[in-house]
Amino acid sequence: MPAAIPGLTLDELRRAVAKTDPGSVLERKGSLRLGIPALDTALQGGLAFGALHELAPAGPFQLGAALGFACALAALAAADGREVLCIETDFATLEGGAPYRPGLDHAGLSLGRLLILRVTRPRDALWAFEEALKCPALAATLAELPADGAAADPVVTRRLALAAQACDGLGVLLRQRATPMPTAAVTRWQVAAALSEPDGFGGLGRTRFDLSLNRNRRGRCGRFVVSWNHDERSFLPQALSLAMAETACDRSDRAPLRRIA
Repeated sequence: MPAAIPGLTLDELRRAVAKTDPGSVLERKGSLRLGIPALDTALQGGLAFGALHELAPAGPFQLGAALGFACALAALAAADGREVLCIETDFATLEGGAPYRPGLDHAGLSLGRLLILRVTRPRDALWAFEEALKCPALAATLAELPADGAAADPVVTRRLALAAQACDGLGVLLRQRATPMPTAAVTRWQVAAALSEPDGFGGLGRTRFDLSLNRNRRGRCGRFVVSWNHDERSFLPQALSLAMAETACDRSDRAPLRRIA
């Protein structure tokens, strides 16, 4: 953070910090509203554009849910007509599978709007990710790394966060396994599938996600269960009371919990 200069107003200090802190881009970029009041409030208006966000499955068999949530976010971001880029490594594809057209359609993300780039090594995926984050033609860029994505260390995520500031797209890094490694991402999520309710004909209901927001530079963390309406491209809240951590001054694990409706 730059040293304090006598005589500067609060707004001038904020602009000075904005030149060095990736998190301050939140004051200048728009947000992707998710349509869940409690969640949008925790995110101070929605998921920040021009910023890096991280997803990981909550368990060994939840990778499909994490990728589905990523695709739903991309579909929301692409409502303005821009395209979405998905970057994956060969090994990540072998472990988790390739994008499936009917599944993409169910997520509301047309294959005609999706560009897929497959590379050999995680370092190549991260290089492509960093360059794509600077492209204004992309509404969202997704990069999937195998295992815990060890190549995306704190230094690399700092570079990605800085690159994301160049445009107003959504940057999503998907790790195939959660990691305690520090990150420069604005938010960090763990995603699991939740039981859905059958439709009116007894068939499969809407896709439902169990979301744990474990890092949030904009405010509180918490757990949310939401359904995805792929026809309307919108999330629907569930009538559940879950724990949400109050904003902590230093570390999120020291924040007390409260209940939300």
